[in-house]
Amino acid sequence: MIVLGIETSCDETAAALVDDGRRILADVVLSQREAHLPYGGIVPEIAARAHLDVLDALIRDALAAAGIGLDAVDGIAATAGPGLIGGLLVGVMTGKGIAAARGLPFLAVNHLEGHALTARLTDGIAFPYLLLLVSGAHCQFLAVEDVGRYRRLGTTVDDAAGEAFDKVARMLGLGYPGGPAVERMAATGDASRFALPRPMLGRDGCDFSFSGLKTAVRQAIEALPPGPVAAGDAADLAASFQAAVTDIVLDRAGHAIARFRARHAASGTLVVAGGVAANAALRAGLAGLAARERMNFVAPPLRLCTDNAAMIAWAGVERLRRGLVDPLDAPARPRWPLDPDAPRAPGAGVKA
Repeated sequence: MIVLGIETSCDETAAALVDDGRRILADVVLSQREAHLPYGGIVPEIAARAHLDVLDALIRDALAAAGIGLDAVDGIAATAGPGLIGGLLVGVMTGKGIAAARGLPFLAVNHLEGHALTARLTDGIAFPYLLLLVSGAHCQFLAVEDVGRYRRLGTTVDDAAGEAFDKVARMLGLGYPGGPAVERMAATGDASRFALPRPMLGRDGCDFSFSGLKTAVRQAIEALPPGPVAAGDAADLAASFQAAVTDIVLDRAGHAIARFRARHAASGTLVVAGGVAANAALRAGLAGLAARERMNFVAPPLRLCTDNAAMIAWAGVERLRRGLVDPLDAPARPRWPLDPDAPRAPGAGVKA
């Protein structure tokens, strides 16, 4: 079984082909970084037009890289949400058009489910497992119990961790995208210089809060000499901020592990996914926590942490072999929670 995956939820256009033997036959990603760089963030209309300009060619490139034609494809999976609605419509309508023309099953994939199932593609792990999904628009713990069965244990009450990284990078003049820029700057900084807060630390539950931490970074910058932030100050602030985020996440993870084990006592795998999962300090901290808790730790390869179509194609494989096919009138959804029964958190981002 081979599935073509299409990803256009944000600012990467991607196409991939994956089979049910967990082989990635092709994985093509085109970044829009240069288009959005002058604006310091993602401009939705620019993103949608860029997807429209390149998606057809990218699908042809993926098929060529895999050495197959559409006649070898068994299903078409496209990200149908959550995300920026203009970009989602480009991918969904392209996927539906191919499915209709070829008489193939169409699979409307939740972008978050793509992240949630990536560890099954890369490591073949069994259900259930505990997932930390941490990205530019999401920060939540999920018990992944099966395809289509996700129980949210905690989420952010205000900002996502990735959004906080982007805002801090902007305040420090480090550019866009913010996560990698802050991590690079933090590598030469003193993480103990600035006493930044750790919101929610020690409280019951698994929820996150990063708004106050962002405010504290802004106040620390305002206390520095006027003008652009000096390189040494920026490095120390980046390191202090990254350390605070890591401490918050590890504290919340400890609570999530306890809640997960209360229901799944025999299960022992902690997975981290999403763009912020590429942060080396966070990965190291989570790996150490998992070892102390005697859990397996899985973090997908860096290229599969950020937005990509291989995870969408794999989610399509998982759904197709269970017969979870969608009609051609399946909608694109700017909001699409994995756990629809969980209460909606205040301040949820565009992909919540």
